[in-house]
Amino acid sequence: MIDAAKLQGFVHGVWRDEIVPVLTDYIRIPNKSPHFDPAWAEHGYMDQAVTLLEGWARAKIATVPGASLEVVRLPGRTPVILIEIPGTGPETVLLYGHLDKQPEMSGWAEGLGPWIPVLKDDKLYGRGGADDGYAMFGALAAILALREQGVGHARCVILIEACEESGSYDLPFYVDHLAARIGEPSLVVCLDSGCGNYDQLWLTTSLRGLIGGQLTVKVLTEGVHSGDASGVVPSSFRILRQLISRLEDETTGEIRPKELWVDIPAERVEQAKRAAAALGDEVWTKFPFEPGMKPVTGDPAELVLNRTWRPQLATVGADGLPSAGQAGNVLRPFTSAKLSVRLPPTADAGKAAAVVQKLLTDNPPYGAAVTFEAEQANPGWNAPPLAPWLEESVQKASQAAFGAPAALMGEGGSIPFMTMLGEKFPKAQFLITGVLGPQSNAHGPNEFLHVPTGEKVTQVVAMVLADHHARTAPAKAAPAATPVGAGAPQPKARGGLFGGLFGKK
Repeated sequence: MIDAAKLQGFVHGVWRDEIVPVLTDYIRIPNKSPHFDPAWAEHGYMDQAVTLLEGWARAKIATVPGASLEVVRLPGRTPVILIEIPGTGPETVLLYGHLDKQPEMSGWAEGLGPWIPVLKDDKLYGRGGADDGYAMFGALAAILALREQGVGHARCVILIEACEESGSYDLPFYVDHLAARIGEPSLVVCLDSGCGNYDQLWLTTSLRGLIGGQLTVKVLTEGVHSGDASGVVPSSFRILRQLISRLEDETTGEIRPKELWVDIPAERVEQAKRAAAALGDEVWTKFPFEPGMKPVTGDPAELVLNRTWRPQLATVGADGLPSAGQAGNVLRPFTSAKLSVRLPPTADAGKAAAVVQKLLTDNPPYGAAVTFEAEQANPGWNAPPLAPWLEESVQKASQAAFGAPAALMGEGGSIPFMTMLGEKFPKAQFLITGVLGPQSNAHGPNEFLHVPTGEKVTQVVAMVLADHHARTAPAKAAPAATPVGAGAPQPKARGGLFGGLFGKK
């Protein structure tokens, strides 16, 4: 049995004394995902991040008999960190995370920046701390917390990739290459998801798929005077608008092709209603709306379903448009828009991509040169039903760590790894959770990691690992290793999470 107070004290000490300082160094490294830094190998930032995480993890597992760590590098591909920790019993748990990052983005508040770590009010600001640099630290700390108390766990494999923000296109090669070492996990833990609030554990039940690509409309070989050409040469921007309207109703935001829609399972509809009841207006007030701006509907349950089970379009970038201050009276030769189409979890991404390709490029207005260069077509994922033991475990763990019951909700983002693992290991149970809650703003400016939630999620993972092991070996416990972070103080009254350790916040 786990001593919950000791678990909290151990996890708090490791997070305060070790994890937050190393994550601070990690945030400083601009190791953007390959899609955003094609010269990542030459720049060396990814290797810096790998080396930083590798060094911390090697020191932690040095006290665990039989544990190993390898940085695996396949030719021409981003590396992965593979950590293997022996356990007792016949089963394996796979714990997943990633260390690559989204690009900088603009709009960071004064004093903040993507590569400037700032700890303030229990929030560690900077790119990648919450998405998803903390994952390896949280997973390993959870395992070591069990060993510190002599509580048994199954064999654990921690896999940290460096290509997730680019669609995990390198990962299938590693999963195949490492298949014998990964084994057949009966439980998969992923810490790369979100949470509806910071008051309870949030379990992710589904993830949307994604079609990403660049739509380009060319009308001229070079720009010409707008006074001479307008009214004669159709605007590339106007044609672009027409084409996008084939895909999306600009008035309602509804995606037009019915091939991109699915029937939402009744269970997911009910879960969405319960999540909306728990969150209320926070479903939409968590976003930094301009004053007077409103969401697409006032019904929180419909908003939850919109962002988890319905297709949506976002135009995330554009080319061919000079800045307003540099724009002359020129009818431009082309306009490009980068489109991001979120798909329902159970939609066929390949078929959906073909539909979008044909829709946008067939019969272009005025015979314009139109291309849609698809960059990714990733399927979504719908979790299998929770086994009774896991449902009971997460509720118990949420009460112990957060003092509130766990909640279940789909996420609007994509984690291609989950689809792959769901197909490879159809009998596995999945614990998908994370720390990306209100205002944490993954991928955008002012991204932060809510440190207390990171600690509590770590505690939850430890308790679930213990319950997973107890199903097959209830009376057998792993021998305790030399405690990692031994001597770490029990948490005092938590008015200031880190006391005076880091000085000014």
